[in-house]
Amino acid sequence: MKKEERESRREFIKKAAAGTASLLFSNIYLRCSKPSRKPNIIYILADDLGYGELGCYGQKMILTLYIDRMAREGIRFTQHYSGSSVCAPSRCTLLTGKHTGHSYIRDNDEMAERGDVWHDPKLEGQRPLPAGTETIGTMLKEAGYTTCCIGKWGLGGPDSEGHPNNQGFDHFFGYLCQRHAHNYYPTHLWRNKEKIILENEYLFPHQRLPEDLDPYDPKSYKKYTGNQYAPDLMIREALDFIRSNSNKPFFLYYATPVPHVSLQIPEEYRRMYEGRFPEVPYRGEKGYVPNRFPRATYAAMITHMDYHIGLIIYLLTKMGLHRDTLIMFSSDNGPTFAGGVDYEFFDSNGPLRGLKQDLYEGGIRVPMIAWWPGHVVSGAVTDHISALWDVLPTIAELTGAKPPQDIDGISFLPTIMGRGRQKKHRYLYWEYFGQPSQAVRMGRWKGIQFYNRDRSKRPFELYDLDRDIAESKNIASENPEIVARIRKIMDSRTPSEFKKWNF
Repeated sequence: MKKEERESRREFIKKAAAGTASLLFSNIYLRCSKPSRKPNIIYILADDLGYGELGCYGQKMILTLYIDRMAREGIRFTQHYSGSSVCAPSRCTLLTGKHTGHSYIRDNDEMAERGDVWHDPKLEGQRPLPAGTETIGTMLKEAGYTTCCIGKWGLGGPDSEGHPNNQGFDHFFGYLCQRHAHNYYPTHLWRNKEKIILENEYLFPHQRLPEDLDPYDPKSYKKYTGNQYAPDLMIREALDFIRSNSNKPFFLYYATPVPHVSLQIPEEYRRMYEGRFPEVPYRGEKGYVPNRFPRATYAAMITHMDYHIGLIIYLLTKMGLHRDTLIMFSSDNGPTFAGGVDYEFFDSNGPLRGLKQDLYEGGIRVPMIAWWPGHVVSGAVTDHISALWDVLPTIAELTGAKPPQDIDGISFLPTIMGRGRQKKHRYLYWEYFGQPSQAVRMGRWKGIQFYNRDRSKRPFELYDLDRDIAESKNIASENPEIVARIRKIMDSRTPSEFKKWNF
């Protein structure tokens, strides 16, 4: 770890513990104006971060000082949606601008035909994006940008056509495989197509604490840690990329694996939360690795992610790039129920119903913040209805790049810049096959169709989100015309070429 990083971390922890305001950002910004050059773009995607897990969205127990400061000095969305309720399809919608009724990847697909994917560490990667896919990366490369993806990919393994280097990204560093990302102390990461061996022993990320070990003894959990913590390596790579490309327009897709379980973080970071919450040891009952301090660890993981975002903005400010760089921050889906995460204790989904894997609001409504000093509206809050597949056309409009023609997204640039006419969606659409279901957001209305495993339909559900954000009262029987309109939208999906991804 570099000396300046250690010093910055100590300063962060000291200020966080004291509850003082962050000094990372300048308090003096230019008035809104056109950028003097093609803007840099940094898109940060958290993994399984809930709508209620940031201070600026109502969180009371987890410190997110820098993200909250971004919200105060940028614009915060209250009705922004992920692309799916699980990882891979959500990331596909982000990169391609297509919702899951049209996209290639429509669920997490471990390609089980390859064998036992969970117990063979040599197998890496999920179903890959096909060659020739038009992505944000390919679009921006054609527009003259240097492109980089750091973090968790999940759309193709090492030798596949879905590898990020084959999907428009000049540089990649991180996990190619989502399964490997279940362990924050992996044996290796990938830098482009080179396997980078780390100083960590192999750890199977789904196991229980042996019965002969004392669950209240921290020493019982030593085997679930390692020497090199992946998020620390990733932020270092991201900062190096920014330094190396400061004289030309760049796009950084920073797909942090945090706070997806397993619950793992170096002890020095966890200590700032130790003793703040009552704790019951997590022995691995709901998958992933055991943890002596599950609540403190989870809170520390989110705060540590926030600190890494602070490092990015600090570097941009130090190099004079902050007024030339748009940062957007969001999450790939709602909070998890697994791995020892106590979503009820932290009120992780806020006022929303549902969690990860649900098409209720808690599974798909996510935080979204845009920050760009001197350009993005400062201190604004918007209820504009948007989704991850809107990011591609937004970036296209901002940069002058040519977007693909067959996308579902609509640019929300007028909203974040505070000028121009903002187009609106007629509807947003999702489908998910882990729990077979379809959902449509149409103005104030939200319709959900659940299916049984044999694909027979369950009773239709309809909610008025203007009056019932918690989706507590099904009013389908009272609004047959609305139900009919939403059913028609659901029926208009494009069938997937994979039979298992059709109703």
